[in-house]
Amino acid sequence: MKKYEIMYILKADLEEAARKEEMEKLHAILTSTGGEILDVNEWGLRDFAYPVNDLLKGYYVVIQVNTNQAALLEFSRLVRIDTSVLRHLVTVAQE
Repeated sequence: MKKYEIMYILKADLEEAARKEEMEKLHAILTSTGGEILDVNEWGLRDFAYPVNDLLKGYYVVIQVNTNQAALLEFSRLVRIDTSVLRHLVTVAQE
């Protein structure tokens, strides 16, 4: 397994409970195949440099995870479908 850093942006209008539920759902995708969440860093609500889907703000979350390629591909596939996730970025974390 490799170490990855994933940033995703949730809609700003989600209530606290809905946001936590969405985050847990996304993290479960990565851990369901034996992956491990190493760190969760919630950057919080931030303004966009330009409108994204006609929205001006989003809730930023950055996680570090040890997982396999299959879980990463499934995560990327599901966040593209999920309407609560505006954007996501997956990078290989530097050791």
